[in-house]
Amino acid sequence: MISVIIPTYKSPEILDLCLRSCVEGQVNKNQIIVVVDGFYDLNKKILEKWADHIDVLNLEQNVGTPRATNLGVYNASGDKILIANDDNVFPLNWDVHLEEDYIENSVLTPNQIEPYPSMFSHFHIKDLGKSVDAFDLKRFQEYEKELNAVTYKKVPEETGSTLPIFMSKIDYLKLGSWDETYPSGWVVDWDFFLKCQLAGLKMLRTYKCHFYHFVSSSIKTQEQRNEAKIKEQQCYEYAKYKWGSYIKHDPSNNLKFI
Repeated sequence: MISVIIPTYKSPEILDLCLRSCVEGQVNKNQIIVVVDGFYDLNKKILEKWADHIDVLNLEQNVGTPRATNLGVYNASGDKILIANDDNVFPLNWDVHLEEDYIENSVLTPNQIEPYPSMFSHFHIKDLGKSVDAFDLKRFQEYEKELNAVTYKKVPEETGSTLPIFMSKIDYLKLGSWDETYPSGWVVDWDFFLKCQLAGLKMLRTYKCHFYHFVSSSIKTQEQRNEAKIKEQQCYEYAKYKWGSYIKHDPSNNLKFI
């Protein structure tokens, strides 16, 4: 059994699609933990809709992505965890495909399909919908199946270090989990990937399945984008304070370094 950790904030329409694809796309019965990081009433209708398939961790107030993610992992019953965003769409047979390419002492990431050009050159760029309203789940599933026919036999590459991540719960805890002292959720994933690399874990990418990602679709207004940019820079500065240098990104293999 895999324990899936999905932190969510205030995007119920996106969460609904995420849960539908997760539940309908699994082959086995997995634990799906939705961590409600505040705004429970806003998400209540969707949570009740999928109540038979999910465990809900209601934090009652907004504590931020790092702590919400950690609390989700602490409640995981499976020995392996999958951390995904609520604006991810799961492909068919996602659990079987991840298990097939997982090896001990590794962090495995499924490749992603995104509608916009990405800083991550390994992502597959295809506009299947920039919003939930424009997205067709069946079309995505058919397209992803066609894509897999081309990439399925591809050996996992050491080009991981992007979300979602699939790994041992014990490895996650040994590394100290996500650092909750960051001023917001930005950069904390890079911080964690850096710790994984320093601990000697292989950062692998599988092409046996592809998750769709709407790319921060919950950030809509110019004011929200400006605020996010400020918080992101604050996190970069905090990383420099912590590590003595900014966390940098190698685009050829996605590895993080200082």
